[in-house]
Amino acid sequence: MNSVSATLTLKQRANNIRRHALLMGQVQGQGYIGQALGAADLLAVSYFHALNFRPEEPEWEARDRFYLSIGHYAIALYAALLEAGVLPEAERETYGSDESRLPMSGMAACTPGMEITGGSLGHGLGIAVGACLGLKSKGSASFVYNLLSDGELNEGSTWEAAMSASHWRLDNLIALIDVNNQQADGHSSEILAFEPIVDRWRAFGWHVQRVDGNDIAALTAAFDAARAWPEPQPRVIICDTKMGKGVPFLETREKTHFIRVDADEWDKALTALEQGE
Repeated sequence: MNSVSATLTLKQRANNIRRHALLMGQVQGQGYIGQALGAADLLAVSYFHALNFRPEEPEWEARDRFYLSIGHYAIALYAALLEAGVLPEAERETYGSDESRLPMSGMAACTPGMEITGGSLGHGLGIAVGACLGLKSKGSASFVYNLLSDGELNEGSTWEAAMSASHWRLDNLIALIDVNNQQADGHSSEILAFEPIVDRWRAFGWHVQRVDGNDIAALTAAFDAARAWPEPQPRVIICDTKMGKGVPFLETREKTHFIRVDADEWDKALTALEQGE
């Protein structure tokens, strides 16, 4: 659906996204790597299957929009934009540096392809609702995809936006929820329980699907079904993901919201990723 070369499989794209993220993390010796590895599959399906966009023209008016509500996932989105050719690979080495277009938290003013600034959590879905209303007023056929976290379900603003989207019958809105059950203070389900998550979103008037967020075939089918859903209502895909996916020794770390990676472990992580391909 876009002008990016389709010569690589989605699995290869996802692992390339993981590799880009690890290499950026290695530059700074830190980063939200667990989230980037976990969300790589849904980002691969977004950018190399679902989204209609032009890498060489990030502000093309007819593009589908991808809104990253979770600003600290910026390293994950940069990795996808690098893989998609929106950003040149040479910029990977500037991650988190002064004057870089790749700051550690996503900023729309800095980075081509970064549609919104999402550092203050809980606002992305509201921005997406406004964008969808604007696109409809212009008669646009574009979709808005909004990636948010299970931790953002703690925020009342998220649920205000969910209610508004249903009220306005925004069938051009597809929300993606990364459910990894981790946030800064512990397990998301223990900080503020969000289950039964499917029933709650249905009660707010959304078309709901829940899938394994690391199963590319399941993701592809869900993305296709969301886009093709005929009823005039917003759509949400709840994606259960595994933090650190693809690097076994990171998958098993006890604290994964901000994984501590020692200097000698970055190369080990890259090797583990390659061995698992």
